[in-house]
Amino acid sequence: MKITFTNMSQFPDLEKPQLASKVIPEWYKETLSYVGDKKIPQSNGTSPGTIKKCVPVFDAITAGYIIVSPADVYVSIKGGEQFFYWAALDLIAFHSIEQASNHPNKKPFPYPKWVNHWSIKTPKGYSSLFVQPFHRESVFTILPGIVDTDTYSGPVNFPMVINDTTFEGLIPKGTPIAQVIPFKRESWEMELGSQKDVEQQVNILNKLSTVFFNRYKTMFWNKKEYK
Repeated sequence: MKITFTNMSQFPDLEKPQLASKVIPEWYKETLSYVGDKKIPQSNGTSPGTIKKCVPVFDAITAGYIIVSPADVYVSIKGGEQFFYWAALDLIAFHSIEQASNHPNKKPFPYPKWVNHWSIKTPKGYSSLFVQPFHRESVFTILPGIVDTDTYSGPVNFPMVINDTTFEGLIPKGTPIAQVIPFKRESWEMELGSQKDVEQQVNILNKLSTVFFNRYKTMFWNKKEYK
């Protein structure tokens, strides 16, 4: 399957979307794999692995593609109001507070939004999830959304909030602003598990308990590929 990003800005040097697996957060790269840097089982038989050994976290960090800011943005507070300045392009727009007055992330300012200059096209039957880049420190948080990018392939903008209402400073060019994860649309129906399902889960837990290290990764994990 292919996902197509098209530069709609008429700015040939626009920062390109990147594989999430190529822009791993520094904190994650610097984290040791085991507590105390020792691959030794603990006294209760559990593994001393850190968050770096948690495959679900790795899968989240490396899922899909990252859109980054194509230019510097500066945030300031003056007279109780929030202002944005950007170095190039039409990079920031706004939604009024009234447009999302009950949103749990609302702040006492209009909602700024990243103006995204990349159109995104996915194959028939596939949509795209747009989220704040996972497990990354940031001064802002975008509001997540899903777009059917097989039928609508125009640029999708990213409403956000500045997490700290007193923040003043630079959001530098190249900052990850959105994680794009394509997925296939399917119909789902919920059901509750039976006793047979309980027994299956017990067997899974028993299987996990037979080894100290990389249990989930070696027994159950499936590699995800984004290119």
